[in-house]
Amino acid sequence: MTLEARVLEALGTVYDPELDEPVTTLGFVGSVVVTAAGDVSVRLRRPTPLCAPNFAYLMAFDARAAVRRVPGVAAATVVLEDHYTGDEINAAVGADAGFGAAFPGETAGDLGALRELFRRKALVARQARLCEAQLAAGLDAQAVVSLHLGDLPDGVDTRRCRALRAALGLPHGPDAPALVAGDGRAIGADELPMWLRRARLVRVSLDANGGICRSLLRVRHGIEESEEVPA
Repeated sequence: MTLEARVLEALGTVYDPELDEPVTTLGFVGSVVVTAAGDVSVRLRRPTPLCAPNFAYLMAFDARAAVRRVPGVAAATVVLEDHYTGDEINAAVGADAGFGAAFPGETAGDLGALRELFRRKALVARQARLCEAQLAAGLDAQAVVSLHLGDLPDGVDTRRCRALRAALGLPHGPDAPALVAGDGRAIGADELPMWLRRARLVRVSLDANGGICRSLLRVRHGIEESEEVPA
């Protein structure tokens, strides 16, 4: 595998914090340039110039961290293109500084609480998809809540649920319940209908926002319908 391919693979592990999708499949990676010396330059783009600075910063910061971990990379530069706070964010990310350094006097602390909030929302949405799939396969509520993570098919949602739960400090081993509440306890059969109704709202919101972002990205950057901005 070439260094460029390994860099792209690493960028595929970087998730938009609000949409919980990889920046690669969302089309947010505008370009990747790799030199013979191992210097990597990544240009990131957002659907609009007015995307929230905190999300834009997290995306750029995480992308640079992921690229720097790739063996063979000598130096990594990540630039956020055409964003109204791009200069501030690019300077802070390039200096390994926190979000507060990008906007001194305007914000306090890091973005850890924001990360956790959206990881929890993402987990709810992913679990909703898994639950819906099991119900569609013919399982009843009691059978669904009796499942363990190890019982679920090894797909994108299962793997992402496991990663999110690990990041949140929730049970994530193969013997852990397939569906858990925010405190890590298993969801009971009697509460599943109401839990699923609320979880679907979160899932629909994330799915809709992702679709809107793809459409805006196409229009803003002149991407033809035949060009891939994967779902």
